Amino acid sequence: MSHYVVGDIQGCHAEFQHLLDVIAFDPAHDLLWLVGDLVNRGPDSLAVLRAVKRLGPAAVTVLGNHDLHLLAVAAGHRGAHRQDTLGGILDAPDRDELLAWLRTRPLVVRDGDLLLVHAGLLPSWTPATAEMLSAEVEAMLDSPRHDDFLRHLYGDQPARWDPTLTGYDRLRVIVNTCTRLRFCAADDTMELSEKRGIDHTPEGYAPWFSHAERKSAGVTILCGHWSTIDLMLSPNVLMLDSGCLWGGTLTAIRLDDRELFQVPSRSSLRPHG
Repeated sequence: MSHYVVGDIQGCHAEFQHLLDVIAFDPAHDLLWLVGDLVNRGPDSLAVLRAVKRLGPAAVTVLGNHDLHLLAVAAGHRGAHRQDTLGGILDAPDRDELLAWLRTRPLVVRDGDLLLVHAGLLPSWTPATAEMLSAEVEAMLDSPRHDDFLRHLYGDQPARWDPTLTGYDRLRVIVNTCTRLRFCAADDTMELSEKRGIDHTPEGYAPWFSHAERKSAGVTILCGHWSTIDLMLSPNVLMLDSGCLWGGTLTAIRLDDRELFQVPSRSSLRPHG
């Protein structure tokens, strides 16, 4: 059995299938972890959702910000953006089945010293804390209140995690951390507006993974989201959004030996946005 983790697919179905061929993925024996953002901006989000769902337990994915955007748009609580490519899913005959499946994906998955999350973790969060908080959001998304939660999901406030937070404010901070985080302060305050690379770190903040007292440093975090960094392969953070959507590559790493596999984008190169 081989265990792979794959970066942000974002509707790039042809590249995803090419990558599975390159690694000779066998769903009967191998395990695939996906860092989220299965959908949007790429040409065939519907085919990606169907393909991942069809893999069953051989494929494990966490929710990314674009996946949650799809759920909010489908629920009528958020308007589609100009660059969105979600129409194929919204018009599909199996739309409800696919959305119900996506809605029950977690924000965090942990297996021993490996932790899968789309964006990152705040400095004060231990791996156990991250799992616990992810479970709170999972329970809400799988409850009759999920529609109301999606209505209240969006916003940058509260900007700082506080364990005494309750209700939708608490859940919103958890979601923002797991799906949108790039820069934060040592006291768990997030800066969510800056989307460029490390050279553009806002004053008073740092990339989430660089805080010296980060309590998740004892596990290897597998994530994506930050395409302006491209690949970052450090001993305890594997950041795998290599910009397939933007004309870069789609990346997989075999976790057993950290061998890197990449396939080129079939999209014409365009600026990040």
